[in-house]
Amino acid sequence: MRAAYSAASWISMAMAMGAFAAPAIGQDAAGPRVTLAEPAPADADVITIYGDRLSDDPGAYSVIDEETIANIAANHPAEILNTIPGVNVQMNSGQELLIGLRSPVLPAGAGQGSFLILENGIPTRAPGFGNVNALFELHHETAQAIEVVRGPGSVRYGSNAVHGLMNFIDPEPGDQSGHTLTVSANSLQRTRADATANFTTNGIDNWVGLSVMDDGGWRDASGVDQQKLTWRSKFRGENWNAVATLAAVNLNQETAGFIQGLDAYKNENTARTNPNPEAYRDASVVRANVRFETEIGQDKLVITPFGIRQRMKFIQHFLPDQSTEENGQDSLGIMTRYEFGPSDFRWTVGADIQLADGFLTETQTRASFGGPVGNPTFPQGVHYDYTVQTWTTGLYAEVDWAFAQDWRLLAGVRGESHAYDYRTNKAPGTYGRFRVAPSRTDDFELLTPKVGLTYGGFDNMVLYANYARGERAPQTSDQYRLQNLQTIQRLDVETLDSFEVGARGKLIGIDYDVAAYTMKKDNFFFRDSDGLNVPDGKTDHVGVELSLRGQLGEVLGGTLGWNGTTSWSDQTYAFNRNVVVAAEDIVDGNEIDTAPEWLADAGLSWDSGPFSLGFTAEYVGEYFTNAANTATYDGHLIGHLRGAWRFSDQVETFVIVRNVTDERYADRADFANGQDRYFPGEPLNATLGLRFRN
Repeated sequence: MRAAYSAASWISMAMAMGAFAAPAIGQDAAGPRVTLAEPAPADADVITIYGDRLSDDPGAYSVIDEETIANIAANHPAEILNTIPGVNVQMNSGQELLIGLRSPVLPAGAGQGSFLILENGIPTRAPGFGNVNALFELHHETAQAIEVVRGPGSVRYGSNAVHGLMNFIDPEPGDQSGHTLTVSANSLQRTRADATANFTTNGIDNWVGLSVMDDGGWRDASGVDQQKLTWRSKFRGENWNAVATLAAVNLNQETAGFIQGLDAYKNENTARTNPNPEAYRDASVVRANVRFETEIGQDKLVITPFGIRQRMKFIQHFLPDQSTEENGQDSLGIMTRYEFGPSDFRWTVGADIQLADGFLTETQTRASFGGPVGNPTFPQGVHYDYTVQTWTTGLYAEVDWAFAQDWRLLAGVRGESHAYDYRTNKAPGTYGRFRVAPSRTDDFELLTPKVGLTYGGFDNMVLYANYARGERAPQTSDQYRLQNLQTIQRLDVETLDSFEVGARGKLIGIDYDVAAYTMKKDNFFFRDSDGLNVPDGKTDHVGVELSLRGQLGEVLGGTLGWNGTTSWSDQTYAFNRNVVVAAEDIVDGNEIDTAPEWLADAGLSWDSGPFSLGFTAEYVGEYFTNAANTATYDGHLIGHLRGAWRFSDQVETFVIVRNVTDERYADRADFANGQDRYFPGEPLNATLGLRFRN
């Protein structure tokens, strides 16, 4: 572990904050606001170009704009996304994470397959090869916008858009000019640089984004090195336009494991320790695609071929056997969409194909891990070694019908087929806790309808009602990485039916967005706190989400604004499970673990022109950490300060102080194998940065 920052470094940081803040009062030059995460205008162009939907579709969504992304300067995507109602992304160690989106925070296969992650409207992984840490594969640092659709995605997307989707949208080549460079240093041994460039060569517009981070890690042996590159080029032809995108991400991190013991995160010395100093994660991904677009009269045709190559190797520090997993996938696909018809009766039809070739190996190198040498439950050696080829095809149709004044109907249906060809390189059989299935093929069929109504007859308000079904084929790891108590069988397709109503608009100067929903999920595949897989769970979900934003007027020569989001949910198991060999029973009506009833984010911002300040507070309510509802985490409330001063149109400096009260909290609280365990949250820390534009 690198040496911690000294007291002198903290004093220097405080002096730097005072130095840039003191002369700011009274400056006349225009400057940027420190904005907080808030919905962008509903007609934002980025949505209609790359989004899951049209700008006024029924259903709940949020958009985080470019200015907010720059001001938050997130070192981890959770710092941005958790400002959205209904979103609960938990940071683990380094860049690891787990996602909750109108759902519990879901690990393992459920976390891999329940959320669709997009880059400019294109899936970042093949449907059966998800990654619970998928957000570190996105270039959020230089994104133009991040769009989050809460609830099942539209019929334009299929498997994995069950609880919702996240779409990371890059700047469009040629729409911006100039270059930017942002450099920052953090008191927790973290340095970062982000650069963008816009240029034209031989009539081709280009946009390039580069981000690098070196994080020494505030816990023992927890350093992170990360590099991200995105290159986009726009080609213009007589009949066709095209945008080509190449994205590459590399991650090398030392991983700090769970600390164990009831409320262990409250002890500062314990929180900084790493029980798994041998753990690591090395990951890389390359994505390439070209979006071809042409207009045929009033109609539009979009064809997008794409390719993905992903590799990852890591120690499973969160499991008793500490085995090493290697996985990867190579996939090619093409998405097509044709829009036609008059504006008041507009049709969209599409067809998607994706072929993927993936592999997974799991090897236990140690003969002992606290128990007897040669423990038969966790045998040393190879546990799994297999390949899976998948073939996915999807067809959909959607109609957007303005059937009466102020009324609009959006309805569609998608059909999807998944074929899995599994081949094992290890002899079938049961090896302690691990079961290797014989080679075989499986097929899965999905059908996801959606229908929604909007009414816009009121001033500054839109009402909507929406029904949507989300489905997902099993993750290949769920289907073929079996445990000894599981039978060798074809798993069922997970299905979620969602009903929601909502309203968005402006009232007495306050922008608002409110939604209420109820959802039922069948064939829920998850892992319990004893590490055993449950293939046939059922869950119920109800909730309300609210976003507000407004201004309080002029204060001390600047504009004072505010915003807030909150969400309430009741998420419960809807089945009974009594397992003799396991300690954890599930009772119909139990709260789902890691599903806080309350989530909230609120803030104030003050802008005087060149100088701006912002304060945000985020709240995570109490939640159970196991399905039996016998272990809990109390929740937490933490606050952050941000300040910025623009010296000129080209140069500005900023300071971000996270966890200003030095709260002892857990990013993730968990219960496994009879133990409370935690990923502790970062202590008080400060970031000083400079941003250059030309």
